[in-house]
Amino acid sequence: MKRVLYILFVFLLPLTSFGQGYNHQWLLGSYNFLQDPKGRMFIDANNYNIINESRKMSFKGTQGNICDLNGNFLMSSNGVWIANANNDTMMNGSGLNPGGVTGSWPYGLPFIGNNVFIPFPDDSTKYGFFHHTLSNPPNSKCMQLYYSLIDITLDGGLGGVSIKNSIVLTDSLQGGIGICKHANGIDWWVTMIKDSSDLIYNLLYTSSGITNISTQNLGFIPLPVSNSAQLTFSPNGDKFISATYDNPIDRNSYLVLVDFNRCSGVFSNTQTVQLASSSYLWGLAFSPSGEFAYACTQNEIFQINTTTLSVDTVAIYDGFISPPTSTCCPSTFFNMYLAANGKIYVTSGSSVRHFTEINYPDSAGMACDVQQHALFIGNYAHLSAVPHHPNYYLGCDTTLGCPCLITGISDEQDHVFNFSVSPNPTDDQIKVVYLLPHNKSGKLEVFDITGRSVYTMPLPPWSTLQTVDLSFLGSGIYNVMITSGQSRVTEKVVLLK
Repeated sequence: MKRVLYILFVFLLPLTSFGQGYNHQWLLGSYNFLQDPKGRMFIDANNYNIINESRKMSFKGTQGNICDLNGNFLMSSNGVWIANANNDTMMNGSGLNPGGVTGSWPYGLPFIGNNVFIPFPDDSTKYGFFHHTLSNPPNSKCMQLYYSLIDITLDGGLGGVSIKNSIVLTDSLQGGIGICKHANGIDWWVTMIKDSSDLIYNLLYTSSGITNISTQNLGFIPLPVSNSAQLTFSPNGDKFISATYDNPIDRNSYLVLVDFNRCSGVFSNTQTVQLASSSYLWGLAFSPSGEFAYACTQNEIFQINTTTLSVDTVAIYDGFISPPTSTCCPSTFFNMYLAANGKIYVTSGSSVRHFTEINYPDSAGMACDVQQHALFIGNYAHLSAVPHHPNYYLGCDTTLGCPCLITGISDEQDHVFNFSVSPNPTDDQIKVVYLLPHNKSGKLEVFDITGRSVYTMPLPPWSTLQTVDLSFLGSGIYNVMITSGQSRVTEKVVLLK
């Protein structure tokens, strides 16, 4: 009965109140029209919840979305237009990515990782949006990187696009955008790779806009033809991965692993690892610690140790059709998404109702626990798209030689946790919302009235919400404490059975 009540509670919550932080929502559904069923996945540090919803926007491969720091959903884009928090067209939000193939895909662009929302440096009322389309076949290259700026104070708080489709880079480019927070904790690095080349562009995005564009040759075998890929930085920003293959006939595919300096923006120590023959690599992701990288072909998932470069094949497609009563579609592997709960989710290149989960991506080999088609998303289909969420919580790293520009926190002792516990009183579960110090892990503990610890769990540095089941405890007053380094905060919670 408690489980049923909790599900009802989740359904009655407004969309803006569940899941705290920039990166806790995933919009599901590839069907085109408003009446077609769609869903939304709320992800906290331990769990996920999926609800059905009516929504105009569908996704074919491209998905950018972002909430504010408190988890209030702000906007999304499928590469064709921008939707506001009401899932309607944002003011001046239509007509993205002019030219190329955009007009041929009115219900969403099919490409990987080619748009991303990021908080504007040092201004919480604005959000930068980097995006692109591809040119028409047979070349299918990205010819421009576009920039748009959203002012969330416009249109009564629903936001409006104040700058749209501003060209910041023109060249023949590979599809896909990489994003990493600068070591100063405020600015951003924005990367793209030149088409059929090992040349990488690195743009510095500051409160003054794009202030620097640099290039480097990374020194790997370049793609012989155009491609779109998930250009991915590790959660702590010290490594970068892409994919390449040596020719379009044999398609021997390689992971490209590169070190990255968040202060200087310099890439170094390029290493390539062959993962597959006669197959393209699609999805790319890092484990939460960055110890492992993951890549997949349509039929295989690989785990790569980023130190030793050893490779394990951790999954081979098992032939499952989703939904299983139909003749369509195979739940093979396509895009990867490291979610806020520390798991990696793998979508399919077909419209399916099941995702693959990698439950323990920081565990070596088969212990990472790949569960194929384990996540049933509901009675609607989803095609390949995953949110493009960089590590928004990556803070300063002064060891690299850059000053920390984050203001308002002089040292760890002054950290503001933004801590809350709800509902309170409760009979079983509580939602704990908090903000850890930048780049710091934490610990959540529950103490009874005698000071005895009755529950403990670790908090990873990217998490901002936990749902804690206290149904095993009796009625009484308990203290919930979060500790990170020398900082701690405590709230009382009352259990009424």
